[in-house]
Amino acid sequence: MAQPTGPVARLSGISRERFRQDIYPLVRPGVCSGRDPAWPAPLGAGGPLLGAGAAPGLRQLPRSGLTSCSALEIAGCPGAGVPSDPGAGAAPPPSRQLASPVPRKPAVLKGIDLGTCTTKWTVDYLSQTAGSKEVKIHVSTVPQMDFLSKNFVYRTLPFDVFVRRAAEVKHNEYFISEDEKYYLRSLGEDPRKDIADIRKQFPSLAEDIQIPEYFEKEQFFSSVFRISSAGLQLWTHYDIMDNFLIQITGKKRVILYNPRDAPYLYLAGTKSEVLNVDNPDLEKYPLFMKARRYECSLEAGDVLFIPALWFHNVISEEFGVGVNVFWKHLPSECYDKTDTYGNKDPTAASRAVQVLDRALKTLEELPEEYRDFYARRMVLRIQEKAYSTNYE
Repeated sequence: MAQPTGPVARLSGISRERFRQDIYPLVRPGVCSGRDPAWPAPLGAGGPLLGAGAAPGLRQLPRSGLTSCSALEIAGCPGAGVPSDPGAGAAPPPSRQLASPVPRKPAVLKGIDLGTCTTKWTVDYLSQTAGSKEVKIHVSTVPQMDFLSKNFVYRTLPFDVFVRRAAEVKHNEYFISEDEKYYLRSLGEDPRKDIADIRKQFPSLAEDIQIPEYFEKEQFFSSVFRISSAGLQLWTHYDIMDNFLIQITGKKRVILYNPRDAPYLYLAGTKSEVLNVDNPDLEKYPLFMKARRYECSLEAGDVLFIPALWFHNVISEEFGVGVNVFWKHLPSECYDKTDTYGNKDPTAASRAVQVLDRALKTLEELPEEYRDFYARRMVLRIQEKAYSTNYE
């Protein structure tokens, strides 16, 4: 049985306005506190997202594996320095309310000026420039890393030693085995209090990269430096903030799942129990094949926009270096102020889950027949009051 895919967009000559409408619609601030302010100013440096001129177009990504790619690919996306949009700061028309937003979609942006990093960040350059700074890394003897079972260990290495090991297929020096794989996810100086920011943790390398400014500076949350061994696969998970996955060197394959398909992903917190998304164990996870699969390939210089709540699984087909930039799509008060990783659920969602847990605990006071009946009524009420018909 083939896994279903999302629709493949095939659009030509897409305009900046169309991109903003179809891929990244604006969000009204204050939604967490119930305020009703005017529609916000446009994202980016005072103007439309994609800069002057229309993007050359959208095209279907190449087929890979079981299914066709159905993320959007947008070529030739200039950055800042664009003309302003005089109508973007106006209040939304009455028909455009929060109850029926345009859903944001994953998109591969090509042709963005990322600075000199795409040509300079060789293994030798990274080793010499960042030096022997100690970094905490993941070490795994298997390609598919599992955060739930922790089938990897944490170790510390000088950065220059780590980079050279991560670029190797077989190691003369190793922790567990000669073919172990390495993964770096940069952290703040004190991970309990500080966010990852490449400008602070790796300032000499940060000078080489130009981050796409498609969001306001005050929305910035973190910039995570990532390095992966060839063949390494990260577990399927979602993030609560919008982000760009910037592929500086190497190639990645990314598989995404729509947030609406969460019931089929066998979740434990923010992560899926299904590790092998290409060849899943359908006896153990029979519903997984119902999840719509979106797939794209990233090459050096590509930028993948991953909307908040979209599940994604990342496979490094080559040794690669990337930077993940996260920003706050919602107003700041929506987020947990103690979250330094950007993966804690919004505060309102956390409170709702706590209330639900208390309600389920209360249901345990009833006999099974009654508990089942009222639990089903609760589910129906949640569907009636909270489910949306505005998303695919």
